[in-house]
Amino acid sequence: MQNNPLWRWRGLNAEGESASGTLWAAHRTAVLFELQARQITPLDVTRCRVNTAHWNTQRSTEIVAQLATLLQAGLSLSEGLTLLAEQHPSAQWQALLFALAEELRQGIAFSEALKQWSAVFPPLFVSMIHTGELTGKLDVCCLHLAAQQNAQHQLALKVKKALRYPLIVLSVALLVVMAMLWFVLPEFAAIYQTFNTPLPALTRGVMATANLLHQGLLPLLVCLFILFFLAKRYRHHARWQRFRQKQLLRIPVAGALVRGQKLSQIFTVLSLTQNAGIAFLQGLESVEETLENGWWREILQDARLAITHGNPIWQALEKTSAFTPLCLQLVRTGEASGSLDRMLDNLSRYHRQKTEQLADDLAMLLEPVMLLVTGIIIGTLVIAMYLPVFHLGDAISGMG
Repeated sequence: MQNNPLWRWRGLNAEGESASGTLWAAHRTAVLFELQARQITPLDVTRCRVNTAHWNTQRSTEIVAQLATLLQAGLSLSEGLTLLAEQHPSAQWQALLFALAEELRQGIAFSEALKQWSAVFPPLFVSMIHTGELTGKLDVCCLHLAAQQNAQHQLALKVKKALRYPLIVLSVALLVVMAMLWFVLPEFAAIYQTFNTPLPALTRGVMATANLLHQGLLPLLVCLFILFFLAKRYRHHARWQRFRQKQLLRIPVAGALVRGQKLSQIFTVLSLTQNAGIAFLQGLESVEETLENGWWREILQDARLAITHGNPIWQALEKTSAFTPLCLQLVRTGEASGSLDRMLDNLSRYHRQKTEQLADDLAMLLEPVMLLVTGIIIGTLVIAMYLPVFHLGDAISGMG
């Protein structure tokens, strides 16, 4: 159904009142049949553009959390979906929720209906909701799923913010420096040359650097454009993802942040699936679907293959060389004691807290460092521009 076009319709209901809405259908004729079944006389049916940006995990998580609240309030599943559809601001989400509610009224299981919308609801959502259907605790499973997704989203935002901050500060400093080198410094240099007096060594060095940058600007921009184009085109390529992830993990601070965020995500999903009663191998498959980077997916695939061959879980994880000794020790303890779900929960909480603390510490450390570096660079340029002023008095006296 997710491959069907989205149609916007306008018509009159059985009471003669104006009505409008959206729905998914394979073609215009199917839309007309659906409206006829609803006793609506169509006046206008137009095809709408689907905005794929609306299909994101954050919006799906909001729907699941709101649905869990409505279920706890005593509403049925179809009633909750209909209520959410009526209140949702996005037309395509309204059509999706109405379609899910209609399938539930036809006797289709909620998890089966979600499978038709794999671009909107990842396999982890389907697995958790299916578990909730089997156990009769759909509201609890939805709440746990929403909490896990929100925690991972906040952690990812914090890690991205910690890594993005120094890049933004350095970019602004670079723009200021380039502006001073190409627009301000040449004007000062022209004024100083009229007095026919030698410039200080610092000023000459800065001017030589400016000339060098000016001559190499075009090749530098071409190289940057080529690198940006290649990175954008091959960002989903398996080899490029493996190379980029390995290089990123080798960076002292950034590597620890990325590794901690990924380990937190892996163990959080595994803990969630274990507590829901989902088998460990199926939980690993759910984790693979939540990971965007192919390198990490390959690691979990190797671990899953080793487990199917009879290896203990901790040995399968050890062979990947991507997990810390603490991870291996706690997983081994959980396997031996039969408390694997609790150990996985401890690991997810530990890595989440450690990564958040590292991100906060990095932001606190980088702020004064970036300000100091920026101040030194701009201060050097200002001194280089105004230092010849102190020599102008001697030059003017000599001319007199």
